[in-house]
Amino acid sequence: MAEIRSGRRDARRQARAGAARPQPQRAQAPVEERKRSNFVAESWAELKKVEWPSQNQVIQGTVVVLIACIVVGAYLYLNDTVWKHVVSKVLGY
Repeated sequence: MAEIRSGRRDARRQARAGAARPQPQRAQAPVEERKRSNFVAESWAELKKVEWPSQNQVIQGTVVVLIACIVVGAYLYLNDTVWKHVVSKVLGY
C-alpha cells in the first residue's frame, strides 16, 4: 500500500514540476518477497498471542458438539417421520 501511495505522490510531483521524463520502474520481485516474509513473521507473532485450549477443554468441546448433533439429528428424524405421515394422509398417497 505504501508503494502505491509513494508512486502516486511521485506522479503528482512530476505533474506539478512539468517533468516529461518518466521515473524508472522499481523491481517488483524484492518487494513481493518482503511482503511474504513480513506476512509470515506477522502471522507467527499472532499465533504466539493465541491462548490455545487445553486437552481437557478440547475434549469437553468435542463432546458437547457430538451431543448437540445427536439431539438435532433425532429431532429432525422424528419431525420428518411425523410430517411424512401427515402429508401422506392429506395428499392421499
